[in-house]
Amino acid sequence: MAYFGIDVSKDALDVADTEGYLARFAYDEDGLHALCRRLAPATLIVLEATGGLERDVAAHLGTAGLPVAVVNPRQVRDFARATGRLAKTDRIDAQVLAAFAQAIRPEVRPLSPAQQQTLAALVARRRQLAEMITAEQHRLRRANAVVVPDITAHLAFLRQRLDETDAALRTAIEQSPLWRAGDDLLQSLPGIGPVVSATLLAELPELGRLSPPQIAALVGVAPLNNDSGRRRGRRRIWGGRVPVRCVLYMAALVGVRHNPVLRAHYERLLGWGKTPKVALVACMHKMLRWLNAMMRDAQPWNPALHALSP
Repeated sequence: MAYFGIDVSKDALDVADTEGYLARFAYDEDGLHALCRRLAPATLIVLEATGGLERDVAAHLGTAGLPVAVVNPRQVRDFARATGRLAKTDRIDAQVLAAFAQAIRPEVRPLSPAQQQTLAALVARRRQLAEMITAEQHRLRRANAVVVPDITAHLAFLRQRLDETDAALRTAIEQSPLWRAGDDLLQSLPGIGPVVSATLLAELPELGRLSPPQIAALVGVAPLNNDSGRRRGRRRIWGGRVPVRCVLYMAALVGVRHNPVLRAHYERLLGWGKTPKVALVACMHKMLRWLNAMMRDAQPWNPALHALSP
């Protein structure tokens, strides 16, 4: 069995297997073709998610029929620390990824279609624009008068780009019958708006295909135990897909105000002594279970039915 790790940087791809470092390839078309030839056949190839740099590599490997998994960098660093690999260079990182592939064997995800990548790129860009607007608004509050016009003009530009990105998102969803149907289903749940729906379609294609515990763990809203010996620590959520969890949090805030079923669940948790934050996370979990069932059964929100779900 051949397990490989690839450390991806802007200009180069460092490759290792479980025996040690192998080679460096240029990050260009020729280098990617040479990489695919070098790694065939492979049992598993692992790359870290590196802000988008890994996408072309994963696409080329997947198109070549090679099994590739893109993993969370934090999982890899935790694995490296646990196995005593504390130094960090491109070559060492590639070797750690190869060892991670052999020991952990993360699931190989099918290659994302071009449409899925387009929608994900638009959702990510919208999130970036929203973050930039928030940052500029904070700067404006304490800015010297000499830079206020510049910040104001930049905010106007960013808001225009945000509106245009929202329009591009709507167009992308409307052009796909499958996404349009999914969007209609998702937005039938009170608390789910266009941004949350688009994020779920782009960032969580597994919605409706996994069991409730699996989808909760994938997103990162499943409470994890923190026990040792006789100590019983407080359970908390951790890991998962942060962009999805962030929009679910906002959806839960809206849902507890405008969805009577969710509000009753929230108030019941408060009555049991749960803190508002814990109760809100539980509502996120509940909404995700509802959305998963709605997408699985291709049925819109039904308060009479979903009020009975556990």
